[in-house]
Amino acid sequence: MNCPICRKATSWDGNPWRPFCSERCQLTDLGSWAMEEYRVPGPNLTMELPSENAEAVESPDDEWTGNHGKQSKG
Repeated sequence: MNCPICRKATSWDGNPWRPFCSERCQLTDLGSWAMEEYRVPGPNLTMELPSENAEAVESPDDEWTGNHGKQSKG
């Protein structure tokens, strides 16, 4: 088996960094994911942000207290 980063031959058995040959290659791969250099195929799942005219979203505190966005009488 070859390391997916440097293509150096590496073994699976007893290799704590598998499928990579070393910790360096493992961290290089992790960095590539973190920098969004890799993509998983599929539909674009970009979220649309609500417009300025959209109704306010209830906060978790409103749900817990039962206020649901209403001001308390007080």
